[in-house]
Amino acid sequence: MIDRSIRLTTARLSLRAFESDDASRLVEIQSNWNVTRMLRLAPWPPTLEAMAEWVDVHGQEWRAGEAYRFACTLEGQVIGCADIDAIGSGGAELGYFFDEAHWGKGYAREAAGAVRDFAFQTLGLDHLVAGHAAENPASGKVLEALGFRYIGEVEKFSKPHGRDVPYRLLRLERAWR
Repeated sequence: MIDRSIRLTTARLSLRAFESDDASRLVEIQSNWNVTRMLRLAPWPPTLEAMAEWVDVHGQEWRAGEAYRFACTLEGQVIGCADIDAIGSGGAELGYFFDEAHWGKGYAREAAGAVRDFAFQTLGLDHLVAGHAAENPASGKVLEALGFRYIGEVEKFSKPHGRDVPYRLLRLERAWR
């Protein structure tokens, strides 16, 4: 188990475990359809109760070593999330989302890169998988910049859309450098 007080830092961001007080900020971020429509399992519309439960469940997963979801903060404010979950068989899934006001500024790449390094260096994982909605090619570019390589496309259920959507899959091996 990794201590919940761990912090990851990048040139501009600090990443930490989510806290219960972050739920209201998550509601703000995910109340923007442009953000939530790109997420597979986010409720739409988001509620404070749903976000508080999300923070609680993910805190339990952190303590169990099953997933690590980091609140990405800029000057003390939560602007997004970068995480690894579905840890098992030597690998995990990497994901992220950010407040639309912070898109296009390199924060996703910074945060996801820090979490990628945490997965390989701290957790000793062998590989990571990631995916993005096919309608979100910018996310694919972030993943490719981090060394991920396209492996295929599938249909996956999107809770916000209420239906299956095209989803692109990528993979990264530990020896990527």
